[in-house]
Amino acid sequence: MTVWKSPCCKVRLFGVLLAVDKVVFGKVEKQLRKVPGFVVDKLLAWAKSVELKGLREIRRIPGYHDELLKGDRRGQRSIRLTKAYRAIYSEEHDGTINLVVIEEVNKHDY
Repeated sequence: MTVWKSPCCKVRLFGVLLAVDKVVFGKVEKQLRKVPGFVVDKLLAWAKSVELKGLREIRRIPGYHDELLKGDRRGQRSIRLTKAYRAIYSEEHDGTINLVVIEEVNKHDY
């Protein structure tokens, strides 16, 4: 399991330790070798933004079309990397760290 390296590990505000978002590329490393480079670049840019600004802030950006999934993927969310590719992720909370686990990057059929 690969964890995206971030320059900051913990955030303190007025002496209180706040939760930090970390992006984990666990199951998708093999898939990322098969997708075009510009798609991987957009995913890495999204991951960096999540770690710097937080997942809640990044969800507000309309260009990613962040949405909750239904059916078999209940509890997961997806973002659009391009018109054809999307990334599916889930959130796990571990004390002061919120893990954003990227489950899959695929070519989406509309």
